[in-house]
Amino acid sequence: MNPSNTFCGRTRREFLWQSGAAFPALGMVDLLSRDGYFPGAVSPQGANLRALDASAVSAGGENPMAPKTPHFAPRAKAVIFLFMYGGPSHVDTFDYKPALYPLDGKTIDIDTKGRGGTKKQGRVVGPKWGFKQYGECGKYVSDLFPHVGRCVDDIAFVHSMYADSPLHGSAMLMMNSGRILSGAPCMGSWVTYGLGSENENMPGFVVMLDQTGGPISGAKNWNSGYMPALYQGTVLRPHGEPILDLDLPKGMTMREQRRLLDTLREQNEAHLRSRFDDSDLAARIHSYELAYRMQTYAPEAIDTGSESEATKRLYGLDNARTEDFGRKCLMARRLVERGVRFVQIYSGGNHNDHNWDAHGDLVANHTKHAGDTDQPIAGLLADLKQRGLLESTIVVWGGEFGRQPTAEYAEGTGRDHNAAGFTMWLAGGGIRGGTSVGTTDELGNRAVDRPFHVKHLHATILNQLGLDPNRLSYFFAGLNQRLVGTEGAQPIRELIA
Repeated sequence: MNPSNTFCGRTRREFLWQSGAAFPALGMVDLLSRDGYFPGAVSPQGANLRALDASAVSAGGENPMAPKTPHFAPRAKAVIFLFMYGGPSHVDTFDYKPALYPLDGKTIDIDTKGRGGTKKQGRVVGPKWGFKQYGECGKYVSDLFPHVGRCVDDIAFVHSMYADSPLHGSAMLMMNSGRILSGAPCMGSWVTYGLGSENENMPGFVVMLDQTGGPISGAKNWNSGYMPALYQGTVLRPHGEPILDLDLPKGMTMREQRRLLDTLREQNEAHLRSRFDDSDLAARIHSYELAYRMQTYAPEAIDTGSESEATKRLYGLDNARTEDFGRKCLMARRLVERGVRFVQIYSGGNHNDHNWDAHGDLVANHTKHAGDTDQPIAGLLADLKQRGLLESTIVVWGGEFGRQPTAEYAEGTGRDHNAAGFTMWLAGGGIRGGTSVGTTDELGNRAVDRPFHVKHLHATILNQLGLDPNRLSYFFAGLNQRLVGTEGAQPIRELIA
């Protein structure tokens, strides 16, 4: 049971840290940083202070979102994460398993573990689409993704991903934050915390949801957790008012609002001068100013009207089926072009067949969602490439897990969740295109060769952004917390060009 008085913390670590007022640690920072034991601490080599309490800012009003120096020369400066909520079937999309076709409908001995628990037998559901080879690399891609298939020489596939949970809520939290429990910052928060933003007029971390609604667990998937709220994702809408409650209150002019904010800032900064380590207050001051600037700049950033007709067609904006996801992909390009660090776009929302969660009719489900996203994704890759932005932007595709090779029910083609082996892919930002890493077994049931945990994916993304995944940390609950966990993780070296 936690004590009601938490002045000296809730854990022994916090008690020792706070009872010593942290002074003993100050003398150790330089020594430990030389040996890599105190990630991000100031050292003679000039590393950034991003471990002890990097979110603390001076009373002078330093911008906590100002661009920060990475640990080493980056290959990328922005991320676009295309999140296929619900769990797309890897064996029906990018993980070609010819052995499954002749087994269609047959019951075999196979160990599977999904939302329904562990099973020892299952009725095989053979892939419902053909696969073709694309590109110079000869990568097999499902007929669900003919447009993406033409981009495979720019894509690196990881076929041996695995995660800790086969349940949507906890699995989505793991893919987004590295934890199966809520309360940890999401990857977009870690990226903006580590690098800041290159655009002082826009959020550093932007989220766009599916038109049917948000995913399970909602805002936990783009929350900043124990970091200041400044680092959480901002939900942007592709139509109408881009950010809710951003417009001026009725009857107030911009001049009146500016006077109000100036007075509020003066009072807050006076309060902050005697509380220089209050990062939440510093973040709040900055958030008021950011909201003021976004009133002018956010509408322009997402205005696709100025784009050429050829560009709009490239993303599928001329087709009712692809228009929604295509517009979000086009907006994502415009945002990273303007210095936004992390953009996450969700395909699928709400529940059941509104997302990729194909428990019943696999064919209807995946035909819909792949058809909605295939051309826009390919258009995004092509547009980034032709503008020279793919070199500095990492595009990530995948869901919270994959799906099993067997049917979930006695009848039908639906597949249960599969966290033991699934596919993710990356492109751009120094990623080696035309590459496939790791394998699942011949039925696609679990990762068998070069299995990679979700934290290795996170480590790879941070590495390409110039951030050492084992040094980027935030002091909380007596520990230097990391996106890749206190135990750390290495990037997937085979993916790096």
